[in-house]
Order: sequence, then structure tokens, then C-alpha cells
Amino acid sequence: MLSARSATTVRATLPAVGAAIEDVTRVFYQQMFADHPKLLDGLFNRGNQANGEQRKALAGSIATFATVLLERPDERPDAILGRIAHKHASLGVRADQYPLVRRYLFAALKDVLGDAVTPEVEAAWDEVYWLMANSLIALEQRLYEEAEVDAYGHWRTWRVERRVAETAETVSFVLTPADGAPAPAYRAGQYVSVAVDLPDGIRQLRQYSLSGGPQATQRRITVKRVHGGGQPVGEVSDHLHRNVAEGDVLELSPPFGDVALEDGPGPVLLASAGIGVTPMIGMLEHLAETGSRRRVIAAHADRHESVHALRDDQARLVATLPRGELHVWYEECAPGATARPGLCDLSQLGALPAGLVAYLCGPVPFLKSARESLLRSGVPAQDIHYEVFGPDLGLA
Repeated sequence: MLSARSATTVRATLPAVGAAIEDVTRVFYQQMFADHPKLLDGLFNRGNQANGEQRKALAGSIATFATVLLERPDERPDAILGRIAHKHASLGVRADQYPLVRRYLFAALKDVLGDAVTPEVEAAWDEVYWLMANSLIALEQRLYEEAEVDAYGHWRTWRVERRVAETAETVSFVLTPADGAPAPAYRAGQYVSVAVDLPDGIRQLRQYSLSGGPQATQRRITVKRVHGGGQPVGEVSDHLHRNVAEGDVLELSPPFGDVALEDGPGPVLLASAGIGVTPMIGMLEHLAETGSRRRVIAAHADRHESVHALRDDQARLVATLPRGELHVWYEECAPGATARPGLCDLSQLGALPAGLVAYLCGPVPFLKSARESLLRSGVPAQDIHYEVFGPDLGLA
């Protein structure tokens, strides 16, 4: 809980800090990477630095956290920090890195806002920072303990047993532990970080959903090659597509992710667009393997049939569920196709069953549209869960 004195100062300065926070985070990253370039090697995503998404996500999370401290002081911070903690744990973020971030963040705050950052203002925002940082440290430590790893040694080598071309731009890698030890447990819908050493010597990490059920002894990730238009945005997916073959090894983190299928008897909606289908396949496989009799509504949107990754898997798994149904939309829909033409419109599903819990994954415009449609249909906000690949710009 924020102290009364700091709350007064933060409330008075939040508009100014909020308006400048993206400039602050831009200066922060520039200064920190200039002094510590190795942080771009194995921790920060160069693509998200280049396109500004990481900056926007950091700015949004700080401003949102401060707002919650002021408006809902009794709310546990875990509720809004859980997603960040899972992402940090998958990357191996350490507690001793938070003081470094604080130093450069506050130096940037002073650079941008100048004399407006008085000692009183700095002290108040320092309290905000450490409330957020210490909450994240505690959450991340708990996740490391649950995964039986620590931030220094949570990478494990996996062998590519099979490489499967799902579409012209999507490949699945089926993996087994190279050491022969059992595969770690995970929850359907979670992801792993994959570490690769790129040709320029820089180590980069990316998260990929596990596109298989947690009962399997193998693991599968399905990677879409991202075309970055000259930016380094797709450098890891391109590297995996070009260079990783059967018999090669990859380094993976343990599974993490706060958007995971909850077991129970109630109805579920699994709605996805594009490569967002991957965690939904893991959820469908879990439901099929456990003999679930829940009503399961699977909905998917894509450009056209030929780019619909894991299409056959999705149809097969839904067909095995006694109360499963599949609805597909293609922007480019061939005449006579069973899919609906155009963009995904969840209102076309008709009346949704009471007690439905929704899981969404796909591009941000799809997530916004699907969430708004579900809210209009009466699905409570707390029952709508979403996963977005890359920095979560919802807070921004």
C-alpha cells in the first residue's frame, strides 16, 4: 500500500508523469543499453526495442500500476502483475537486476522532466517503483520455485525429433529432452522461451506457446515466420525456419504463462486468430485426452485456408469432443467453403451459454473486437482471458 504522503504526491504528478512516461522509457532504454549493451544479449528483445513496443509496454505498466495504487489501494498487486511475472520468469529475470533498472529509469525521469522532479517527487515515485518491483520479485521467485529452477540455471536442452511444415509460413518442432529426463509438467495454454544464438553472436529469446497437450511426453512449438520489413522483428522465427533441422538441439525455459485452461464442468470458448491458434490446440488436446464432456466452442479466424496453421489438428480434436463445435472465418473465403467469409464475428455464434469462460489469443485488433463482443453478450470481464504474443500493449 502506498503511504498517504506519497499518494498525495503521486496523484498530483501522475498526469505529468503519465504524459511523459513514453519519452522517459525511451531515454531509459537508450542510456541503459549504451552503458550495458550485454543486456541486449540474452534478455531484451531487439525487435521490440526497434519498433518501440517494449517501451510502450513498460510505460503502460508503470502508469497503470500507479493508478491502481491510488484508485484501488486495497487490491493485491498480483492481479495486475501476474502476466509480467510469468514473462519475466520465462526470460530468467533476476532480483538483482531491479536496482539497475531503477537507477536508469529515475535518471531518465530527471532528464525528461527536469526540475519538476523534486526530492519529494522522486521519493514518492521511488515508493511506487519498489512496491511494483518487490511484488514482481516475490511472484517470480514463487514461479521459479514451482518450476524447481532458478533464474541462473533454468535453461534446458531439447532435441528436435520432428520438423513438420504446417503451412508455407508455419513450422512445428516436436521436441524431447536431450538429457532423457522426464519432461516438466505444464498447464494447457502455457508457453516456453526459446533461446537461439544468431549469426551476429547475439543471443535472443522468444516465447512460443506449447501447441500440444500437457499429457504428452514430447513438446511441440509451432513457429510462424514473421516478416519484419527490414526490421529485426522476425529474426528468431526466421532463424528457426532456416537453420533448425531434425536432430538439432534448442534451449528452452520451463513452461510459464498465466492464461491456462482451468479444469471444470462449465462451458468454454477458445477463440483465436492467425498463429494465436497454438495455445488453443494445446487446450483442445488436453480436453480430448481427459475425456471432457464440457461444451467447447472453438472459433478461429485467418486470412484464408492455406495459412490456417494446425487446421486439421483443430478439426480432429473438436470432433472428438462430445459437445465440441468449430466455427471458422476466412477473410478470403473460397466459394462453397464451410468457413464463414470475412472477419471473425463472435456475435454470429448466437446466444452463449451461462457460465462460459473465454480464452482468446491473436493480434490486438482481434482481441479487442472479440472481448467487446463477449462483454456485449453478457460474459463477465473476469471470465475473459487473453494471451497476446509480444509485449502486452493493453496496459499502454
